[in-house]
Amino acid sequence: MGLKFCSLSSGSNGNCLYIETDRMRILIDGGLSGKRIEKLLSHIGICPTSINSILVTHEHIDHVRGVGVLSRKHDIPIYANEKTWISMKNIIGEIKEKNIKLIETNKYFQLGDIDILPFSTFHDAADPLGFCINYKKIKTSITTDTGWVNDNMKEIIKGSSLYFIEANHDVKMLKEGRYPWHLKKRILSTRGHLSNIDSGRVLSEVLTGDGEIVILAHLSEENNKPSIAYETVKESIEEHGIKVNRDLDLNLAHRGRPTKIFTLG
Repeated sequence: MGLKFCSLSSGSNGNCLYIETDRMRILIDGGLSGKRIEKLLSHIGICPTSINSILVTHEHIDHVRGVGVLSRKHDIPIYANEKTWISMKNIIGEIKEKNIKLIETNKYFQLGDIDILPFSTFHDAADPLGFCINYKKIKTSITTDTGWVNDNMKEIIKGSSLYFIEANHDVKMLKEGRYPWHLKKRILSTRGHLSNIDSGRVLSEVLTGDGEIVILAHLSEENNKPSIAYETVKESIEEHGIKVNRDLDLNLAHRGRPTKIFTLG
């Protein structure tokens, strides 16, 4: 069996990813109600009691809303760095001591048959993370909720078989949209969210066109459209000589419903 990957939900209404290997079934974030996450897991045939661990990228409510509930109900350990634990403590509620797992930013740790690297991202949170998941020879990278991807991050995610990367907004739609200026400024900042153009630029620098899977994530409902995100990123990638559908598989994550299950290896 290879690695299985599914985005259960991606967007400002709630974020949750599912990853499965021979020995592990993990969630990355749990930004919907516990009941909703359980229902989404049932849609892909997974029982919540089989989840081994929950990894947390950062403490914003659309990433941790159901984390505490799931941990208490199903006795699941939660992995987060120290600053995130401090910041989310009051949001997720009381957690059993044995299920409070501290991880260090930019330092590998192991969960069952998976090696995981939590790496720094640029977002207006306490100590936000992306994750590289390494299973056998398969590498998967999760890069969302970041306003900037620097050279160090590109080096970390390079060589992934699957890239789950943010394409949050179309800059023109955001600037001309209804959001107040302070919110537009926050989203456009280096500690906000990646635009479609930025996402395409990053991908064009790390992709090799060797059959990678790319999933565009965290699309804004207000300031983006799936078709615009897809076409903008596709154009950027193809400008660098890599053809979508021939050299790689470009996909979109959905708000409030699962993607298909991607199997690697």
